[in-house]
Amino acid sequence: MGDKNRNKLHGITLEAIVTELVEHYGFAQLAELVTIRCFSHEPSIASSLKFLRRTPWAREKVEGLYLFMLRERARAGSSPA
Repeated sequence: MGDKNRNKLHGITLEAIVTELVEHYGFAQLAELVTIRCFSHEPSIASSLKFLRRTPWAREKVEGLYLFMLRERARAGSSPA
């Protein structure tokens, strides 16, 4: 039970992560932040998912960026306007 509380990615699909990152950053900026070809050469959600599902190191980088994005959003939401 403790792992589920600490794992912020628990219950979030890889597709949801990639979709939200693309909506937030766009493929061009995403390709700069995580240098993998699926984001820079003919990018699509489907091709990205296919690559990330079979490439653990790339998936870890994408999940890390997603967590960073969530922290940044939380900071922006909690700071005074």
